Amino acid sequence: MDVFFGLFLAAFLSATLLPGTSEILLVSLLAEGYEPLTLWYWATAGNTLGSTVNWGLGRYLLHYQHKRWFPFKQKSLEKSQRWFQSYGVWAMLLAWAPVIGDALTFIAGVMRVRFIYFLILVAIGKGLRYGLILGLMDLLSS
Repeated sequence: MDVFFGLFLAAFLSATLLPGTSEILLVSLLAEGYEPLTLWYWATAGNTLGSTVNWGLGRYLLHYQHKRWFPFKQKSLEKSQRWFQSYGVWAMLLAWAPVIGDALTFIAGVMRVRFIYFLILVAIGKGLRYGLILGLMDLLSS
């Protein structure tokens, strides 16, 4: 499997409701000498696309929230909705954050955020996170 596709897939899965972390793979590939900009691109693209899955789930599957298999508990949904109502669509810049990020992208679907705004803001936030990780690694290796 191509390493960039592997990074894309790890980043994609990390952004969905499945547990995972793509940062370890990103840092490992950077240490192996892969081009940082290419790594940044594939990680950001995969993670952003994974968040769109959450947006879609929120938009179309909320009526299953009382089912046992539903990925978010009522308390988590309510907390995320309060965050979202406080900050509006700008909350999508925090989609990269552990724990709340997946819930926020799901809530964006529930709240029917226009997809283009969602996509742009999520991509910016996730791109900044991966850029920060790569920048810190560069600083530490100097």
